[in-house]
Amino acid sequence: MAKQKPGQEFAVDHELIRELAGLLDETGLTEIEIERSGQRVRVARGGAITQVTAAGPAVPQLPPPTIPSATNYADPGKHPGVVTSPMVGTAYVGASPGAKPFVDVGSKVVAGETLLIIEAMKTMNQIPAPRAGTVTKILIEDAQPVEFGEPLMIIE
Repeated sequence: MAKQKPGQEFAVDHELIRELAGLLDETGLTEIEIERSGQRVRVARGGAITQVTAAGPAVPQLPPPTIPSATNYADPGKHPGVVTSPMVGTAYVGASPGAKPFVDVGSKVVAGETLLIIEAMKTMNQIPAPRAGTVTKILIEDAQPVEFGEPLMIIE
C-alpha cells in the first residue's frame, strides 16, 4: 500500500479487510486495527463501522454473522449474542440518574437502537444494538465501570 498523494485515488485492499474479519471470528475479538505505510485499517464487529483512514472514504461494513439462538452459556462472553463494550468508561443503563433504562430483560430491540450509554473522557457515547432481537440478559449495573471488550448484555 503506497502513501496517498493529494488528488490520487484511494485504493481499498478488500483481501486485507477479509483477512482481518476472519481474525475477528477466529479469535473472538470485537475489533482489530493495523497501520501500514501511512494507511490505517480498522475492522470492528457489533454494529461499529469498518473504516480505512488515509484521507480516503470509509469502507462499508462487512455483513454481520448470523447468530444462532442459545440459552445457556457458562461464560457470557462466549455467547453468540453477546454485546461487548467498544471502549473503557462508565456504563449507564438510562439517559440520566433515576431515568427509565433504555432496555430491560425481555425488551425487543432493532439494530441501531440505543442499549445504554458509556461515558468515556467526559463524552456520553450511545451504544447501539448490533442486531435485532430480544434482550435476554443484562450483565452490568447502572454506573458500573467497564473495560474494552467486557460483555454488557445478550441479545438473542
